[in-house]
Amino acid sequence: MARNPFTPNFGQVPRVLAGRDQLIDEIVSAFDNAPGDPSLTSILIGARGTGKTALLSLLANEAESKGWLAVNVPCVGGMLEEIFQGTVKASSHLICQSDETKLTGLTIGQLIGLEWEAKPSEKPTWFLRMSALLDELDRRDVGLLITVDEVRPSLEEMGLLASYYQLFVRDERKVALLMAGLPSEVSLLLNDKSASFLRRASQYHIGDIGDADAELVLERTAEEGEKAFTPDALGRVVEACGGFPYLIQLMGYRSWQAAGNSSTIDVESAERGISRARSDFETRVLKATLDELSDKDLEFLCAMAQDRDESRTSEIAERMGQSTGYVSQYRRRLLEQGVIASKGRGKVTFALPFLKEYLKEYLGD
Repeated sequence: MARNPFTPNFGQVPRVLAGRDQLIDEIVSAFDNAPGDPSLTSILIGARGTGKTALLSLLANEAESKGWLAVNVPCVGGMLEEIFQGTVKASSHLICQSDETKLTGLTIGQLIGLEWEAKPSEKPTWFLRMSALLDELDRRDVGLLITVDEVRPSLEEMGLLASYYQLFVRDERKVALLMAGLPSEVSLLLNDKSASFLRRASQYHIGDIGDADAELVLERTAEEGEKAFTPDALGRVVEACGGFPYLIQLMGYRSWQAAGNSSTIDVESAERGISRARSDFETRVLKATLDELSDKDLEFLCAMAQDRDESRTSEIAERMGQSTGYVSQYRRRLLEQGVIASKGRGKVTFALPFLKEYLKEYLGD
């Protein structure tokens, strides 16, 4: 029996990816155009489950296929050293570097050797060590891609990386920096003076994909697992997932699993898969999102939940017993966190599938 081909693990690149063609084409083309292409410095912005991490992984793979080195790090303490050590490891087939810390000579042979003179009281800075590595990569015409997932402006190293990277770009190094984060974190990062250079980065807002693309992903992925959706079952899963990337994979996975040994995923299997996937989604995404919100944020969402579709900020303010100006700060926070979405002037709607229905259960009503 074939293995389940769907990949509902966070960050794993799906076997079939659709709906992101323009983004991928622009950034992959930038690797050929380097240096100077604006897409070499890009930020992927979106809520949990929209596929940001998977896109970072895919783009890193694409860069490596074009002869670049790729170093992928999370935005955590020690990130700069992880980038340096990762670059050393990724370039080991090109650059042979000893354990000491001060560059004193250069040997060129089959491999390039960096010789360092140890001076306990004089450890070169991260910038100087990275510059030495980039010098050798430049001699080989090899680019370096750095990807940073879940950016956090509160981490001092994030601002330092932005400052150092700006110097690499100024010196026309063959480098690229791709980042991903929640809307709220990216907004704070771009407003941080230490990372002001990143305001010029290309911004890609990652959201839902269309029904036609969702259908394509479900159908082709199931085929790789030697199963096929019936037309009605396919339509039901497409409708249920609402174009949300993580749900497409999760509902596809559960539906494929529910079909058992059958080569056909029928409506009954699809319905079982949808139900199980929705439960998973509530635990992994919705609860995690609501846990991070304040009481007033939750009150705002409860006021929204009284409407059938979109909500007006003025009516939300009336229900909360507050002024529109007061309520607007919570509207802005929830927009930045990707929990709600704007539907035009003064109107908002829920951005995450099933969030409206899950609120009551979360609050214990």
